[in-house]
Amino acid sequence: MSTATDMEQGIREHLGQFSLHVMLVFATGLTIGSERAVVPVLGRDELGVESLLVIGSFVVSFGFVKALLNLYAGKWGEEYGRKPVLVLGWATALPLPVILVFAPSWAWISVGNVLLGVNQALTWSMAINAKIDLAGPDQRGLAVGIDEAFGYGGVAVGAWVTGVIAGRWSLRPEPFYFLAVVVALAFLVSIFLIEETVQYAAAEGDDDHHDANLPFREVLKRATYGDRTLFAAAQAGHVENFVDTLFWIAVPLYLTSQGLGIAAVGVVVGVHSATYFLQIATGGLADRIGRRPPVVWGMFLAGAGVLGMVLVEGYLAWVALAAASGLGMALLYPNLMTVPGDAAHPTWRSAGMGVYRMWRDSGYGVGAILIGLAMEFATVEAAFHLTAVLMFASGAVVYVWMEETHPDFGTHEPPRPARDPPSRAMAED
Repeated sequence: MSTATDMEQGIREHLGQFSLHVMLVFATGLTIGSERAVVPVLGRDELGVESLLVIGSFVVSFGFVKALLNLYAGKWGEEYGRKPVLVLGWATALPLPVILVFAPSWAWISVGNVLLGVNQALTWSMAINAKIDLAGPDQRGLAVGIDEAFGYGGVAVGAWVTGVIAGRWSLRPEPFYFLAVVVALAFLVSIFLIEETVQYAAAEGDDDHHDANLPFREVLKRATYGDRTLFAAAQAGHVENFVDTLFWIAVPLYLTSQGLGIAAVGVVVGVHSATYFLQIATGGLADRIGRRPPVVWGMFLAGAGVLGMVLVEGYLAWVALAAASGLGMALLYPNLMTVPGDAAHPTWRSAGMGVYRMWRDSGYGVGAILIGLAMEFATVEAAFHLTAVLMFASGAVVYVWMEETHPDFGTHEPPRPARDPPSRAMAED
């Protein structure tokens, strides 16, 4: 039988397992990063895809699959535990390098990105929930910041490494040999070294509390539109992924059209993602000053960085502006995700996070469609202007509607059924 000591939470107390999950989320980032600099150029230069809208289609398939699986990953993580879902996520990535190496047409790339979407949803969802389980409420912001920092650090390294490999050898198959090694090692670690963590979330909450064990439909409603603050977080998460999509689709195409080589493009894209590593600091910062200020600052800074990239010219300027937009993302990304973590009862926190991540990552699909349409029927530069304007508008919604959810700084009160007595916010339970 588990004792109170067995259920003690804290990063230091569980440093071994926490570190393994950090390594796995880094591998998750490497997996998606391995496509960032290479695949759009592969489609244009080797597979003969002329339509920029079609090139963007592989992110559409990725985004909508990842969004849907995020929703169910959270639900399955509550029902079956974190580890089985994590192992399944890595199993789905095993065919991906083979598809990328041998794909005879762009349709096969899109099929591969369906598998990538499943992989990213299941592995990243379980990695972040496991870290929150282990860290406990006092280090929740830091745990999310570490998770996102190492995940997007992996994206940066993956983009840089594959860009260098492609520049030295060719667009394929060499860059995807690296991907195959990453996926195989992560799959083995998930099976043999990772332990279950769902019991820590179960011990954290009171099952008799009126907000415990909400039906999944109620969680979906509350985290989507039933609460103005959570709606503000969901729409901001949706729109901010347009920036990530822009760096995946439009930035490599724009920079190569300006005469930049593929290795240098890998550096620019990699610098943007590398700046996300600052999420370790920004997640910890939000534990000290609250979630709302970093989110507001980040939305406007990321939008300004994107806009600046088409207003200036030159490699160093592009690197600096990619870093600025990345800093904005580092400020907003972990702290938006911590908002539903603050507001959810531990018995349905994984499901609540899944709802937020569904709306956030559907931004990949919607963003890819809008960015693709802008490139196809206007110019590549128009995609940058569109993304910046939407970031500014979404940031305004956050500024006006989002209340602080940190239990020490805010008074945000999630909506209650009429029969419930007045109570403090869920984040304080």
